[in-house]
Amino acid sequence: MNKRLAVAFTGPSNSGKTTLILKVARKLIHEYGLEVAIIKHDPKDKARFDVEGKDSYKFSDTGAEVIVTSPHRTTYFSHRHSELEDMIGLFGKFDILLVEGLKNLPLPRISVFRNSIDEDYFSYMNALAIDGSIDPKKYMLPKRVDLLDLNNANEVIQWIFANAKKV
Repeated sequence: MNKRLAVAFTGPSNSGKTTLILKVARKLIHEYGLEVAIIKHDPKDKARFDVEGKDSYKFSDTGAEVIVTSPHRTTYFSHRHSELEDMIGLFGKFDILLVEGLKNLPLPRISVFRNSIDEDYFSYMNALAIDGSIDPKKYMLPKRVDLLDLNNANEVIQWIFANAKKV
């Protein structure tokens, strides 16, 4: 695959977004041999990437932009908001970009729900991934929304190949 494709996942907390993204990413990497990049939105600024007292924490704590590099990974700590294009530039080479959250990005979007669907998501979803806890007939789903099985990563991957945006 030579196209760089991107798709986003959205849904409420504990709906299964991260689990689905993990399943999809593992299959894309291990079964399809693709390079995958992931962006996770942290709207409440809760994610922690370093331990207080360590050098990288001390550097980042100054407010500086920090890159920590080792033989096996590079980690970028930033105190600035980045636009999608900026983040894509940091990744360099990838085949598929999976974005969790950031519902305002202009990307094809899979909304993930369990137990009930929040109709506020209808306006920006392109596909709906649900499990057996939801009866889709109880909702007036927009006709343009594809219905996916939350527990079928292969079905989700086929939707991504057919609908992801080239970036």
